[in-house]
Amino acid sequence: MTPEEKALELGITFEKQEQGYLNLCIRTGNLLMTSGHVSDIKGKLGDGLTVEEGYAAARECAVKILQSVHSAHGTINGLKVIKLLGCVNSTLDFTDQHLVINGASDLLHELYGKEGDGYHARSALGFAALPTGVAVEVEAIFEII
Repeated sequence: MTPEEKALELGITFEKQEQGYLNLCIRTGNLLMTSGHVSDIKGKLGDGLTVEEGYAAARECAVKILQSVHSAHGTINGLKVIKLLGCVNSTLDFTDQHLVINGASDLLHELYGKEGDGYHARSALGFAALPTGVAVEVEAIFEII
């Protein structure tokens, strides 16, 4: 089963996106680089939001990333996940940013394989604030293979 077939089976839909203020996914050479995609879930980890809610927010960001990649590239097939940057709106004493960003990584592992094209480098960082108070923002780099 292809990554796109798996995504559709999970209920992820793909529609052409309108061009906005910034490019959500740009190609350079054989790389697709995305802008940061934010969760609809708002709040701060360590102050009202649980790790599980943050995990869901990170997964939501990954879904939005896949939708932008599909819109720009026409498919999510034939890609290798190279790198994720996960930003978590969190308190100073919250130290589980990595568990939150697993929500994005786990979805990409499910679609592309944890030991194959989905095995990626990643950073998970805590931030004092993110735009509009969102819980999570994630950006990604894919290689066209």
